[in-house]
Amino acid sequence: MIAPGFLYALFAIPLAAPAQSALPAVPPPSNSVQLNVVVDAKSGQPVTNLRQQDFTVLDNKSPRPITSFHFVSGAQEPLEVIFVIDAVNTPFDLVAFMRLSIDKFLKARPALVHPTTIAILTDRGIQIDNNFSSNGIGLAEDLEHRPIALREITVSSQWSDIDRLSLCVKALHQLVDFASGLPGRKMLLFVSPGWPLLSGPGYVLNPKEEKQVFGDIVYFSTQLRRADITLYDVNPIGVDQPIFDANYYENFLKGISKVDDAQLAGVGLQVLSVQTGGLTLVTDSDVPGLIEKCLLDAESWYEIRFDPPPVDKPNLYHRIEVRIDQPGLTVRTRDGYYSNPVLIPSR
Repeated sequence: MIAPGFLYALFAIPLAAPAQSALPAVPPPSNSVQLNVVVDAKSGQPVTNLRQQDFTVLDNKSPRPITSFHFVSGAQEPLEVIFVIDAVNTPFDLVAFMRLSIDKFLKARPALVHPTTIAILTDRGIQIDNNFSSNGIGLAEDLEHRPIALREITVSSQWSDIDRLSLCVKALHQLVDFASGLPGRKMLLFVSPGWPLLSGPGYVLNPKEEKQVFGDIVYFSTQLRRADITLYDVNPIGVDQPIFDANYYENFLKGISKVDDAQLAGVGLQVLSVQTGGLTLVTDSDVPGLIEKCLLDAESWYEIRFDPPPVDKPNLYHRIEVRIDQPGLTVRTRDGYYSNPVLIPSR
C-alpha cells in the first residue's frame, strides 16, 4: 500500500521548464473525433491507394458514419518531430549509446523531411530545445554540446520506481503543453527503455490517488488527441531486458472506464504510445533503424473524422476500431477517447 499522500508529494517535485517563446493555444475542441490512420502492407510499407468506402469506424462496437476523409502526404503537411532522450530510466552505461545512435541517425540525414528538435529528460527535468531544424548534421552537432549530467535518480539508486514514474509523468505534461502550441501533427519519439509499469499489491492506490491517476489518463488521452500528438518508444536495451518486462505493457492497453480501475501502469510510456496509434519497439543495436521505422508514419496517413454519439456522463471511455475491407493489411490508429472529458490542470 502506498502511504497516503506519498504519490502527491512526489507529483509536487518541480521540473525545469522548457525554454520557449509564447506559442498559440490549441484550437477549441470540436465534437468530432479525428483519427490519423496508418495502413501498412505485409512488407511494412504504407498503403496509399485506399478509398473512404474501404474503411469502417466502430465506436464501442457500433459503426459511425465517416464525416471527413482524405489521404495526407506528410511532406505537404506541417509536422514536427521531437526526439526525447530518457536518461532517467536508462542504465547510465547505455546513455552514451543512445546519444550516439541518435547522432548517427541525424548525420546520415543532412536534410530532414520535417522540422526536428531534441529534448533530454534527467532527474533535473525535461530540457527542450525550442529551435527546430531540418539540418540533421546541425542537430547532431548541437547534441554533442548538450550535457547529460550524472544523475541522482538511476535504475540502481535509492530512488524508487515511483520516483522515476512521477518525474516522467510531470515531464510528459510539460512536453504536451509545449507541443500543443505547434502547428499540424506532432511526433514525440522517445529513446527509452520505457517507464516503470507499477501495478500489483505493492502499488494499491487510495481513492484520492486513484482519482489523480485517472485524471492523468483522461488528460493525456484527450490532450494528445486534440493536439494531434502521437507517441513512440524505441527501447535500446533489447534482448538484455527480460521478455516479460519488455512486453509487460500489453497487460494495460485496455482503456480505463472507471476511477477505481486506474493503475499507475496506465500512464506508462509504452502504454500511451500504443494507445495514441504510435509504436513501442525493442532493439539491442539498431536504434537508428527503429527510429526510421517510426518516421515512416510521417510519410503518409489517412485522416478520418467521425461524430461520436451523444453522451451525458463525463469521462466516458469509447473504444475505437478501424477496419479495412481488404485482407493482409495492418491498420494502426489511436484506440479510444473520452467523451465529455473533465480535465485536471496540467502540472
